[in-house]
Amino acid sequence: MYDGPVLDNHLHLDPVNGRGVEAAEAFADAGGTHLNVLNKPSWHLVGEVDGEEGFREAFDITVEVTREADAILRGRAWPVLGVHPALVSQLIDRGYTPEEAAGVMKRGIDVAAAYVAEGPALAIKSGRPHYEVDDAVWDASNEVMRHSFARAAEVGCAVQLHTENAEDLTEVAEWAEAEGLPRERVVKHYADGYLEGPIPSVIADRDELERACEGDWPFLVETDFIDDPERPGAVLGPRTVPKRTRWLAEQGHDDALRRAHVETPSRVYGVDTEATLE
Repeated sequence: MYDGPVLDNHLHLDPVNGRGVEAAEAFADAGGTHLNVLNKPSWHLVGEVDGEEGFREAFDITVEVTREADAILRGRAWPVLGVHPALVSQLIDRGYTPEEAAGVMKRGIDVAAAYVAEGPALAIKSGRPHYEVDDAVWDASNEVMRHSFARAAEVGCAVQLHTENAEDLTEVAEWAEAEGLPRERVVKHYADGYLEGPIPSVIADRDELERACEGDWPFLVETDFIDDPERPGAVLGPRTVPKRTRWLAEQGHDDALRRAHVETPSRVYGVDTEATLE
């Protein structure tokens, strides 16, 4: 059976409010080897953010806890940094116009891009609201997302997207290409097993994972563990990806697991999950 790397592509570690590196230890104990650690929304980590210093403070918290996780894994942990798309609503509630909110969020994307260019971040996080908003907010959010594509193209990294649930985001992939970013470097976080356009990062649901494994397209696997003590295990616990990987291996999906944990990470992020195992 498959005995290679095991990557959770989207997980949060919150040393301020949650378990922090202890969640990474649980992942490792279950057989996980690699993590992409996303910063939680800035308002959960540092409160209100209006500019670059606030974003840096939030990013540094994630960089440090990722460094701690990296030290305990057989493989590697990488930070993926950026701006949660729901920040647009937070800012508008505080009196910003949609255009002004987009400006703040673009500055956050610029800071994240600098963390990629200078190290230690692997990729950028962006997207648009998954809930209903008016046209002005929607347009501003799409502008921020396109800005993330442009900056990712400049620094040579991928973008993880938080968006509405969909199985066809071809237009978004085309926007990325228009900004100079190949569509294979655009990842839809919390995706179903199949997606047109970006690369799906499939939530570790048995049915959706089987759907992804039965196809021939590239995909990643994630829990979206949010590390919130008031919601333990939400969305899925940190042990889930290793457990689902073993289950899929028992079903004979070794080739698909290699696609998810070795080939697609190389294709999207330029990382070698095999070479980075101890």
